[in-house]
Amino acid sequence: MRQLTVPAQYLQIAVDVASRVASGDLREGDRLYGRSVMASEYGVSPETIRRALRLLADMKVIDVKPQSGAVVLSQDNAKRYVEGFSEGAETRSLHQQMKEILGEYEALNRRLVKVSAALIQSQGTFSTAAEPLPNYEVSVPGGSSLIGKSLGELKFWQSTGGTIVAIRRGQRVILSPGPYAELYDGDVMILVGPPAAAEAARKLAAGPMEAKETGGHPPAAVKGAG
Repeated sequence: MRQLTVPAQYLQIAVDVASRVASGDLREGDRLYGRSVMASEYGVSPETIRRALRLLADMKVIDVKPQSGAVVLSQDNAKRYVEGFSEGAETRSLHQQMKEILGEYEALNRRLVKVSAALIQSQGTFSTAAEPLPNYEVSVPGGSSLIGKSLGELKFWQSTGGTIVAIRRGQRVILSPGPYAELYDGDVMILVGPPAAAEAARKLAAGPMEAKETGGHPPAAVKGAG
């Protein structure tokens, strides 16, 4: 909701006095009350009354004489002043509305810049995420503790931080193996994740074999599949 522009107090008082003159409530030649009385009537300071009377005197609505006070000078001038003030009030209102609209536009523009920056950043993030993830091949050696166990049973992701996207078994490739897929001797797990996940998968596949180096089997091999 827009706020109306409220004129200064002395302007409001000047318009009120001029309106009384224009309506005939105050006639030409009538003497106005003193500044102190008018200040009490309007609830303002005598200085505010002085400014209002000075403005009406400049517009030839009243005549202010030292030691004599203010006297009504012209009803016609009072009418013109009131009409001019009304037109000016409308202009001031339009200026105020324009100022508010410009303020809203600036706020909207700042918001647009902020959202655009966030959008560009998110697009950069998605663009990066859309690039092929690094993938690795980890072989399952003979005698590995993984043989005969399902991926769900092994809790592979929780154990390594990597995700198996395929299992190569001889000339066959099993894509997106489910939790019930079992690992066999000689399988090659193709997984995606950080390098640490590939290393964890290699150690999981080798199990105690790597530490004991028994049975003549080499440790599980890991290599980049990309």
